[in-house]
Amino acid sequence: MYNRFKSHIDTNFPELKKNKFLLACSGGVDSVVLAHLCHASNLDFAIAHCNFKLRAQESDEDQSFVQNLADDLKVDCFITQFDTKKYAEEHKTSIQIAARELRYTWFAEIQKINNIPILTTAHHADDDLETFIINLSRGTGINGLTGIPKQNTSLARPLLNFSREQILAFANAQKINWREDASNNDTKYLRNKVRHKIVPLLKELHPTFLQNFLKTQEFLNQTAYVTEAHIESLKEQIFVSDDDVIRIDVKKIKELTPIKYYVHALFNDYNFKEWDNVIDLLTAMSGKEIYSRTHKLVKDRDYLLLSKIESEENSSYKVQKNCTFLKEPIQITIREVKALEQVTSDALYVDKKTLKYPLVVRKWEEGDYFYPLGMKGKKKVAKFFKDEKIDIISKQKQWLLCSDNKIVWVIGKRADDRFKITDATKSILKFEVIK
Repeated sequence: MYNRFKSHIDTNFPELKKNKFLLACSGGVDSVVLAHLCHASNLDFAIAHCNFKLRAQESDEDQSFVQNLADDLKVDCFITQFDTKKYAEEHKTSIQIAARELRYTWFAEIQKINNIPILTTAHHADDDLETFIINLSRGTGINGLTGIPKQNTSLARPLLNFSREQILAFANAQKINWREDASNNDTKYLRNKVRHKIVPLLKELHPTFLQNFLKTQEFLNQTAYVTEAHIESLKEQIFVSDDDVIRIDVKKIKELTPIKYYVHALFNDYNFKEWDNVIDLLTAMSGKEIYSRTHKLVKDRDYLLLSKIESEENSSYKVQKNCTFLKEPIQITIREVKALEQVTSDALYVDKKTLKYPLVVRKWEEGDYFYPLGMKGKKKVAKFFKDEKIDIISKQKQWLLCSDNKIVWVIGKRADDRFKITDATKSILKFEVIK
């Protein structure tokens, strides 16, 4: 197994030979074998171990074992302890998810502080099969069936080509010690149930089931690659970026068949899961919105507008008289000028004496009105947006500069006539948005 592992690293993980990496080690046979293989291959790595405090003395003994392993291999060792049960209760999640969130957050911190670009874990072929079965049981698309990825820019899994049986055989042949976690045999957990009850039956069904699965998964990955290339090409055609909003032509989406597949493929990366809701949005009235945990999708006439969900912002920001630079909610420079300079949509020139401080920058509201520069009479901001064909998301993000409850500037769009420069103006104030 050692020669095969070394060849595997040379061919598929050359970055592990160039850089020091972090090796996640629980003390179980998989991660301990990975540590020994990496050491025998003269790779530069440090070990990281999490004590989740879930098995009392046994958890502390796991910690001591991993520390001793690192000492024997003469590699750096990072160890931390977590109150996992408390974290799970506070975040209203399962122990398994809590442990995952805690360890990967900690791993990332170690990597950042110590400038270690890659984390390695000891996932193997049987883990991959278990994940496939779990995803299949829950219902999934092709991405859920392609299994655990071997690597990305910051994570590598060099044991994915090896089976649990091969790892155990190597450990026993080399007389390698490891720690057994009794909870791994508890079939109340879904993965353990799959591992101990379903996978043995599948292997009994066909002696080479695991190898056949890996071949099938290779074909699925090839299919996924071709599919992803097609979807990316399609996105380039129908997803048009406009600053931080993506505009999507509804007509072009409707032409795609089968529609449900394409909707899933196009919007899955934005964490939308209720596909029927996305499809219904295609024929909904303007203004209809749906949300994922990270993004918002809005129907706006003949388009869908896709944008990230922003954190809640303050309702208003004050601008004091001597302020020369506004940092929030948008960056604006404020200075006196002798005459009009270059006129752009991002610049506002006003008669300084017309302003009453503090000025206020706030979001627009229904009922707001102003006197658009160059026009006679007042106009509701909502009507101005409609006439200017400003989309729904842009309207929701629009800020106003106000003085004494009067709109001075629909920022970046139109100034108010009441604050304009005249022949009687003695002091000109320039506001300019910095992008």
